[in-house]
Amino acid sequence: MKKFNVLIALYPNMLATSLTLPFEMLNAGYAFAKRHVEHAPKLHLKLLSHSQEPVCAHSGLPFIANAGLTELEQCDLLILPSLWRNPRPVIRQQTALIEKLSQLDPKRCALIGVGTGNCFLAEAKLLDGHPATTHWHYANQFKRDYPLVDLKPEYFITQAEGLYSVASLNALADVIVYILENVYGRECALHVQRNFSHEVRKPYEQQRYLEGMNERHPDELIAQIQFWMKNNLGDESSIADIAQQFDVAQRTLTRRFKEATGLSPNQYRRKLKVQGAQDLLANSNLSINDVAFELGFNHQSQLNKLFDQQLGQSPSEYRALVRKKLFGSDT
Repeated sequence: MKKFNVLIALYPNMLATSLTLPFEMLNAGYAFAKRHVEHAPKLHLKLLSHSQEPVCAHSGLPFIANAGLTELEQCDLLILPSLWRNPRPVIRQQTALIEKLSQLDPKRCALIGVGTGNCFLAEAKLLDGHPATTHWHYANQFKRDYPLVDLKPEYFITQAEGLYSVASLNALADVIVYILENVYGRECALHVQRNFSHEVRKPYEQQRYLEGMNERHPDELIAQIQFWMKNNLGDESSIADIAQQFDVAQRTLTRRFKEATGLSPNQYRRKLKVQGAQDLLANSNLSINDVAFELGFNHQSQLNKLFDQQLGQSPSEYRALVRKKLFGSDT
């Protein structure tokens, strides 16, 4: 059976929640996948340290490692928890861990730095020339200590191939959901998100700074078409119509769109429509039928089907959930 090997590093003064939250979410995801996903990779989740001595978090809560540094060689995902306050004294004591990190290939072993835990990735030179973020309180010091890192303090999440940098616990939860989707599928990710996400947040793709992708691609024509799609969510033009409007062959448009965004034009439009519907359902009193009409659907059933495909719930279920979170009631 294929394995999914995950390690969470232990070191003194870490924030216990940046360890326990991904630990619980990953276990919940695997528990779901065992029941619902055929041939789900078996989760091997361990705590990593250079010694077997208890390691105390900032809160005083002790943790005991069950994996040594050599297990990094078979690791698929490594999580580096955040540190409380100034991380430098702890980092100076973790030379063995940093040396091992410097030998890792993020294309083979994905790495998540949480808050000031990103300092470990920076010390190992893995972030040089790549975007990263960190806790806002430490951003200025991070810039001074690691000038070769492209710090993006305005982002909660950055991604550069297998390097994930997050600024907060909420952002960490979003990345874990994203990784669960990649490993165990969308239903698993939605199940975990519904059980662990306690507030209304934007999708992962809207929060991250993705190196070399997203709408920072160099294809100006596709960027113009994306802008037009965003501002004409209710327009019923076909992709052929849009291609004609922008004076490009439909086949060329489809190819260039996929190269620039990773999605087909229709996939991108559907994603925009779902996001537009989410906004209207959360922030307006339009009926679900009217929301569907605003987004260019002929029947509410079309919106229902799209919601079920992308979110695993109906528009009415989404509205009830989001209103409860926003206002503390079902109204």
